[in-house]
Formats: sequence, C-alpha cells, structure tokens
Amino acid sequence: MGRLHSHRHGKSHSVRPVTPNTPTWVKQSPSEIEELIVKYSKDGLSSSEIGIKLRDQHAIPLTKQMVKKSVTEILEEKGVKPEMPEDLNNLVVKALGLQKHLKANKSDRRNVRSLELLEAKVHRLSTHYKKIGRIPKTWKYKAVIAQLE
Repeated sequence: MGRLHSHRHGKSHSVRPVTPNTPTWVKQSPSEIEELIVKYSKDGLSSSEIGIKLRDQHAIPLTKQMVKKSVTEILEEKGVKPEMPEDLNNLVVKALGLQKHLKANKSDRRNVRSLELLEAKVHRLSTHYKKIGRIPKTWKYKAVIAQLE
C-alpha cells in the first residue's frame, strides 16, 4: 500500500503468526494478561506501548491469540479506555509540535505544507471516528494555519 501524501510505496513489515493457537512458551493465563493490560493502562501507557511492553518483558506476542480480544477491546471492557483514539491523538500532538515550530520559524514554507497535509489527515480521521461514535460529534480540531500565512 502506498503512502497517502507521497509517491513512495509502503514499508515492509513483519508477518504475524499463521496459527491462531497460543504459543507454548507463554506462561500467563488470559486473566493474568488482562490484569497486566489494565495495570499498564493505569500507569499511563497507550495501547501500542502496552503491546510492546507485553511483547518485550512478558514474551506475549499477540494478545488476540491468548485472550481472543485486542488490547483496546480489553480496555473498553474494563472501563479504562482513553477518551481519544491513539492514532488521532498522535496526529494532533504532531500537528501541535509543527505549529509551535512554525511560530518560531515563520519562513519555513515546507513545513507549512506539511502542517496542511497533517491537518487534512486529522480531519479525515476525526470524521471517521465521529461516524462510528468513538469521539463526540461536537469534537473539533482548531487549525492555526490561517495565522501563519
């Protein structure tokens, strides 16, 4: 799959395990895995950071194989779901960093364009999340691009 705002092709990635069975080296039960996920979420980790921590420290390759649910589904069930989806939050934080950079560097035209493309991604993703009910219909991203030009 190609990138959204460039002419390059997609990056290669690792292949997930073919068998849906639980690996033999995993010692934790599904309930213990759920407890770990909730504990890490209360410590302030995002769902992707939780997955990385489970993989690296506890040798759990995929939670979906053991628990039959994803990390975000487990967090929703336990009531510790974040108010904004992780991918949308990452894009907004990146846009705020770019806006801060552009306030200090007013003649940086390349990053003005980067900010426009990033804000387009935010608007597209927020529209999707509003449709499926993941964020409130009144949520709005406020752009500062008009002040920069």
